[in-house]
Amino acid sequence: MLHIRTMNVDDVPLGCRLNDASGWNQTTSDWLRLLALEPEGCFVAEWNGQPLGTTCVTRFDTIAWISMVLVDTAHRGRGIGTNLMRHALAWLDRSGIATVRLDATALGRPVYEKLGFVGEYELARWAGTAAGGELRPEIIMAADLQLAAIIALDEQMTATPRGRLLARLFAERPGAMRVTAIRRQIAGFSGVRLGGRARQIGPVIAGDESSGTALLDAAFSDQQGQTVFLDVPLPNRPAMRWAESHGLQIQRQFLRMFRGRPVADRPEQIWASFGPEKG
Repeated sequence: MLHIRTMNVDDVPLGCRLNDASGWNQTTSDWLRLLALEPEGCFVAEWNGQPLGTTCVTRFDTIAWISMVLVDTAHRGRGIGTNLMRHALAWLDRSGIATVRLDATALGRPVYEKLGFVGEYELARWAGTAAGGELRPEIIMAADLQLAAIIALDEQMTATPRGRLLARLFAERPGAMRVTAIRRQIAGFSGVRLGGRARQIGPVIAGDESSGTALLDAAFSDQQGQTVFLDVPLPNRPAMRWAESHGLQIQRQFLRMFRGRPVADRPEQIWASFGPEKG
């Protein structure tokens, strides 16, 4: 019998085991961040008392992201993932959420389509070793006083108020966030997270090509010699060209999908997504 309950900190090893088995990049820190951002919105599926599936939601005002839809490989095909999704969507509907978004793998896409999700645009995960990056003078380490401007720029480009997420990322690793400014105005910013298989470069948000490529160059300089992942929206052609020219290869693709009211984000200004957990 299937039972779905709220996730807690004691379930983090389960989440790590499931994402490792699927070849995903998340770590204990990622799971703890999900729980901190939405403690009532992370769920565990149990089959006859055995925990074997997860999903998490994060609300940003009237927009929510669903992530970490994982089911133990030995128990797939029983509708557990679909029931987790239905449980999460019902929870969001009760919360008055207007838009639900997610980044779908090829495996998950048919499930999400049956639940009313529609495709928006694709993202390519580029993978490889960071080499040859340049830290240009205009790229500097982000300071506390710049966080409000970073959050405002991010909302302008993503059409989502992700301030809680960005503040959490800055607090976790303040030295990993960089900015570029034009006439004292923040023109772009970048972050990077430590993953189980690679360093995840992102989010990288910039309003112009010069700032975007400068931030990506700086990220490569910072992660010199490390294996990196970079999730790039296909509509951002300059970012795709940059990744290819720096020796990265496409590992997989995601389809960004939504249910409910469309969000007018600007994928051409998203040089690297945060990752499938938050877009």
